[in-house]
Amino acid sequence: MTRLLVVDDDHAFRVSTAALLRSDGYDVDIASDASAAVQAMRSQAYDLVLLDLRMPGIDGIQLVETLRIWGESVPVLMISGYGTVESAVRAMHVGTDDFLTKPVEPEVLSARVAELLERRPVAARDDAAVAGIVGRTPPMRQLFAALRRVAPQDTTVLVTGETGTGKEIVARALHRLSPRSGAPFIAVNCAAFSEGVLESELFGHVKGAFTGAIRERAGVFESAHGGTIFLDEVGEMSPAVQQRLLRVLQEREVTRVGSSRPVRVDVRVVAATNRDLTAAVSAGTFRQDLYYRLAVFPIVLPPLRDRRADIPLLVAHTLDQLRARVPNTSLSCSAFAIRVLRSHDWPGNVRELMSVVERAAVDAGFTRIEAQHLPAELRQAADVGGESRYRVATSAGDEREAIVAALDRADGVLTRAAELLGMGRTTLWRKLKQYGISAGTS
Repeated sequence: MTRLLVVDDDHAFRVSTAALLRSDGYDVDIASDASAAVQAMRSQAYDLVLLDLRMPGIDGIQLVETLRIWGESVPVLMISGYGTVESAVRAMHVGTDDFLTKPVEPEVLSARVAELLERRPVAARDDAAVAGIVGRTPPMRQLFAALRRVAPQDTTVLVTGETGTGKEIVARALHRLSPRSGAPFIAVNCAAFSEGVLESELFGHVKGAFTGAIRERAGVFESAHGGTIFLDEVGEMSPAVQQRLLRVLQEREVTRVGSSRPVRVDVRVVAATNRDLTAAVSAGTFRQDLYYRLAVFPIVLPPLRDRRADIPLLVAHTLDQLRARVPNTSLSCSAFAIRVLRSHDWPGNVRELMSVVERAAVDAGFTRIEAQHLPAELRQAADVGGESRYRVATSAGDEREAIVAALDRADGVLTRAAELLGMGRTTLWRKLKQYGISAGTS
């Protein structure tokens, strides 16, 4: 049965809300604050969390941010008696799925819960089935929905997006979700071969077709029979190769270089490029008829800067991969470091982010990644959400300044200062001793 968690410090509201949701047929647990919610979520998986904005200690926005840093993707419906446009925007920015203002009519609450739960199975199935694709922001949910629609078909797909957005991962996901998943998946980087070599790679050749062709060889179209071919950087193909590819797509048969005998092939083609193929068509460097054959179902991958709320999930995913490679480590990433990562524009997209996180993990000795383990250019340019005005530590002197500023902002409360700095309280105590700072420093 579907299980929900209601988190609210108002006893009357959480009890009445739980009663309403139980009458709708859900199993419901309740928690009075963020700490109790965390304890409940450690022992029980929930399909939806209904969360108050203002609570003693950690508020609702801080709790959602922490959950997303952990990689917890449970949908969250935030409900507040202090609803403003600003608080709603902040809540959605950190990963909240929906926002309601108290008082909430019972019918409205029931309908909104049902809507969120109806959306969740799609995202959950996609997250489980499309291994390697991480995200829960609206652009990624749209991507998951598109993959579900097109994967079962034999439709040719053109995946476009900036370098590092994960075009090959999407192609592999399409293959895994398709009826062809038990057959070969072969990826070819069209930019990595000269024209003659690419022709042989794709279509094969017969013995003596060219110098060095000492034996007959099947190309990937024959080798991938029944499966999927991923043509990366398809925009780099020469006109001659474009012509031959067009014929394969039209006739479903391939002729090896040096041969006149066509061979029937049954493959699905997924192509990708970071070039603007419509501009290439206008410039006469890419065949219009081939473009239409490839772009039957276009998929555009969003750049990472347009889905920053996915960065905590991507970091958690990368840390999981690193922990699998380096077992028995306590590898983690501080909230402060996550804020720095979210402030960067990531021109290299997901590939760049994963590289930076791995480098930081090495610098941190595979323990806890702090802001100082991140590249200097990220730390110097970071604007950490506008909440705190101390600088990200770039040296011992700057780190001391950051600690003093955090203590000042936290009125000397160590727990709050440690939270602002993205480090544990014990770590903060150690650094206070290291830099000779008293807890009352202002």
